[in-house]
Amino acid sequence: MLKWRAAARTDAGCQRQRNEDNYYVSPDNRVFAVADGMGGAVGGAKASKLAVEAVEKRWKDIPPPVADREAIKAWLLETVSLANSAVWQEAEDDSTVRGMGTTIVVAVQAEGDILEIAHVGDSRAYLVRDGKPILLTNDHSVVQEMVRAGRLTEEQARINPYKNLITRCLGHEEKVEIDQTPVEVKPHDWIVLCSDGLPTVLRDEQISDVTGDRHEPDVVCEELVKQTLDGGAPDNVTVVVIQYLDEDSGNGVK
Repeated sequence: MLKWRAAARTDAGCQRQRNEDNYYVSPDNRVFAVADGMGGAVGGAKASKLAVEAVEKRWKDIPPPVADREAIKAWLLETVSLANSAVWQEAEDDSTVRGMGTTIVVAVQAEGDILEIAHVGDSRAYLVRDGKPILLTNDHSVVQEMVRAGRLTEEQARINPYKNLITRCLGHEEKVEIDQTPVEVKPHDWIVLCSDGLPTVLRDEQISDVTGDRHEPDVVCEELVKQTLDGGAPDNVTVVVIQYLDEDSGNGVK
């Protein structure tokens, strides 16, 4: 039976005074979320906090049956929609945070070997398998749309001055389109959820190299954040790391 364990870290980075990222790891290690806020010194942090609080509350109040994939997918859609409504309504009610928004990536571990992921914006989910990084999510950003259209290379996108302009987020519209991605995981896989502060500095191969060199999720988190800070970290950086183990491993959640 598949087992897993997880860890998370966040840092304001080298150039920002305030951390507008938030994350959530459920006590049972089945739900994981990263949110990256925007909208000024107050608004961004508030938006991301509202989003992860919506995930936390829904998991506590009405968790889906973990053996029912369709129920989990529906729960993710409903939960992210509610998170969007919470941010949108707060921005409508409070003029000091009008225009705030947040990205979000949420993952739920189903019973068995399926991880269900939902996301809005440019926070990412990676799978690292056999040392190779696989980006599971598509950034909802101007630059990545240009990459997908063949107008920019990935390398050009990394240094494009508009790389932080996103095309979709929570809180800017009353309703939001949500992408969903299932992934089949197996022992020795790693999942990395992160705000865009990580891939802004580290290439995908650097992210996978860190998982290959370490065997504890908390050590991987520390090293990913450290390398991002060493690279200048112009933005906040948040990572949630999940390590999958085989059934013979002594530690981890089943």
